[in-house]
Amino acid sequence: VFYLESVISCIILLSISSCLCTSCSPYAHSIRLDGDIILGGLFPVHARGERGVPCGELKKEKGIHRLEAMLFAIDLINKDPELLPNVTLGARILDTCSRDTYALEQSLTFVQALIERDGSDVRCANGDPPIFAKPDKVVGVIGASASSVSIMVANILRLFKIPQISYASTAPELSDNTRYDFFSRVVPPDSYQAQAMLDIVTAMGWNYVSTLASEGNYGESGVEAFVQISRESGGVCIAQSLKVPREPRPGEFDKIVLRLLETSNARAVIMFANEDDIRRILDAAKRNNLTGHFLWVGSDSWGSKISPVVQQERVAEGAITILPKRASVDAFDRYFKSRSLSNNRRNVWFAEFWEENFSCKLGMHGKRPGSPKKCTGLEKVSRDSTYEQEGKVQFVMDAVYAMAHALHHMHRELCTGYPGLCPRMANIDGKELLAHVRAVNFNGSAGTPVIFNENGDAPGRYDIFQYQINNRSTAEYKVIGHWTNQLMNVNQPDHPLLPCRTGERKKVVKGVPCCWHCERCEGYHFQASEFTCELCPYEKRPDRNRTGCQPIPIIKLEWHSPWALVPIFISVLGIIATTFVIVTFVRYNDTPIVRASGREMSYVLLTGIFLCYIITFPMIAAPDVAVCSFRRIFLGLGMCFSNAALLTKTNRIHRIFEQGKKAVTAPRFISPASQLVITFSLISVQLLGVLMWFIVDPPHTFVDYGEQRTQDPENARGVLKCDISDLSLICSLGYSILLMVTCTVYAIKTRGVPETFNEAKPIGFTMYTTCIIWLAFIPIFFGTAQSAERMYIQTATLTVSLSLSACVSLGMLYMPKVYIIILHPEQNVPKRKRSFKAIVTVATMTSKLSQLAAERPNGEVKTELCEGVEASGEWGRGVL
Repeated sequence: VFYLESVISCIILLSISSCLCTSCSPYAHSIRLDGDIILGGLFPVHARGERGVPCGELKKEKGIHRLEAMLFAIDLINKDPELLPNVTLGARILDTCSRDTYALEQSLTFVQALIERDGSDVRCANGDPPIFAKPDKVVGVIGASASSVSIMVANILRLFKIPQISYASTAPELSDNTRYDFFSRVVPPDSYQAQAMLDIVTAMGWNYVSTLASEGNYGESGVEAFVQISRESGGVCIAQSLKVPREPRPGEFDKIVLRLLETSNARAVIMFANEDDIRRILDAAKRNNLTGHFLWVGSDSWGSKISPVVQQERVAEGAITILPKRASVDAFDRYFKSRSLSNNRRNVWFAEFWEENFSCKLGMHGKRPGSPKKCTGLEKVSRDSTYEQEGKVQFVMDAVYAMAHALHHMHRELCTGYPGLCPRMANIDGKELLAHVRAVNFNGSAGTPVIFNENGDAPGRYDIFQYQINNRSTAEYKVIGHWTNQLMNVNQPDHPLLPCRTGERKKVVKGVPCCWHCERCEGYHFQASEFTCELCPYEKRPDRNRTGCQPIPIIKLEWHSPWALVPIFISVLGIIATTFVIVTFVRYNDTPIVRASGREMSYVLLTGIFLCYIITFPMIAAPDVAVCSFRRIFLGLGMCFSNAALLTKTNRIHRIFEQGKKAVTAPRFISPASQLVITFSLISVQLLGVLMWFIVDPPHTFVDYGEQRTQDPENARGVLKCDISDLSLICSLGYSILLMVTCTVYAIKTRGVPETFNEAKPIGFTMYTTCIIWLAFIPIFFGTAQSAERMYIQTATLTVSLSLSACVSLGMLYMPKVYIIILHPEQNVPKRKRSFKAIVTVATMTSKLSQLAAERPNGEVKTELCEGVEASGEWGRGVL
């Protein structure tokens, strides 16, 4: 405490150490009334400013009405011969601008007289010693309004032992007599208010409510007190507690209203919020078409004020509010209605109020911009504008009278028989004055006793209002009950809470059996009972009302789907082309081109190509045991036929040329019969693997409910599939791909064979292209494993890849031959064939090619190679 006191004292010294050598205007933004005893006043004359500006728009009721109530009370006390006789009360009234930090800065004015200033080292500009303005010694402070402001100011005033009486601050935190020992208030704390509001909620039969607080001590402490009391008493449960930020962003109030709507059966909303936040919450509810949905229960910050409900009467209809018991002070009404620009010059903000109240402008220097109407000064309050006494006027007057009664008792004790202010009261001791404040007991302006307990709190007495619209569509607040330690004489309108809708369960808050809120059964859950949601079986989903489960629809790849039409189109074209090639080869079976291409191996290769096209149809057909069997057999068989035939061909060419480098004798197993045996031996490995697959795991179908199990059960589908897993697919195609890779290796090794000897180069181009196709297939197929369209994408990718592989083989190996056979029969004639000796020569010359290339130009190397081959050529029966 000593450290805090030292820091604050240093701040105060810095703020008041300015030299006032000539004329200054220290009271330009405050009201100063001279007197024997000076009371301080703190009022929210202006709203909180924006964008760095401390003060905003004028507050006519909360600011001016309350301020004038203090001035009016001082006038009455100074005229009263029985209260502080021969002693004049003065005032120093400041504007807090509804901001705690600004109020703290302003309140430093109250403690200036208590700080000793050393001006020995200070000189004015002309060298003269400084002349300090003598500050008013403030013996007590009336205010502030907002709890956050009172807390901030109370921390300063307690250091200098200045008693403080608030007329509106109700935060329970201020009841802590160890921290705020010089603070008192004529209004009850929110702990009483929270109890009163809980009694209202209980009386109405609402056991499930939400709370809404403005950020700050008032709102947060009030809600905290309400939640704590409701938890201790039981029977009322909190759905959710929301908070309005101190600086709300655009759209913040719409978000708050929509969040309140999330617990739609918690229609009652307990509000500890300032009037600006209340007004904007009501506006957001109106904007979101929620008129009549919420049952508002407002604290004393709402009370019976008009400003929060202006133009929002329908959405506020039925709201129940609470206000400390009060009575309208008729004498103040007469006083305020008589105020004018000419007789109220002591109020420095009255001209601004005049402009605001009558929507006019005072001369050239008026503060109301853009107003075309000029003030005449003859306007009258209540005649030319609406007027209704602000709800806290009575409490402002009670606070001033409480301070006056304390001073009166102190004066009677210290200045017995002394007229006026005696020397013993020249320097009023704050602790002594505080004791007299806590001991006052008099009837206030409402006729109720004004007393304080040991914490400086007033007793709890509340009026309960309801905002009603009568038959003439006129809205007004009507008293429906009272509260003094318990609820009395309250009407209980019937507002039943909505039950949970179908598909929703009551979720009980842990540890609070009465507290529940409706929670929709989400995902694949359905409402099994009033309080439980259960998960549907894996093959089912909730029905539309979520009161039961229904089977998930089963889908398969349809023939008319675009994912099927494209593969079918390619496959049909391929089958037609392959059939045409086979028919052509059969018809021209004995022609030189057909015989030179190796008839036996060509038919094997064409069979594989045909099977690659055929597999598209069982892959698209609706799965059953037969279809699944066909898929297993033919999935890898077509590629196996094609790659086995091509591998046998390239291997034969490679062995012939390798043998030619070593000896003149021909290698073994190069005859057509041997080639067929080798080919079918390779194919038999594939068939053996499929046979073992059939034995170990017989073909069957199943429904995959996980592939298209979306978050929204409405879109969930079961996919009818054959039991071919990704691993089984890899194994089925893996052997064919191994043959393809091996064949590609041989194609690379035989790429240097002269094109006049065989079709090694076309086979090489075929294998290179096929490898590219399957390299593209792998990421597409396996990369879409988590896609909702997995079935369609993978089936289309697999069938198209098989068809394209077949198209490459058909186009590169057979279409050129068919072209010659059909369109250029003159080229389909026997050609001279080379003996194995000539082949040996070519192989030998080819092996030396790389050595000669280093010594001679390429053209010379090729010429020499060709001449050598021709020179050693021997015509006869060829072996290639």
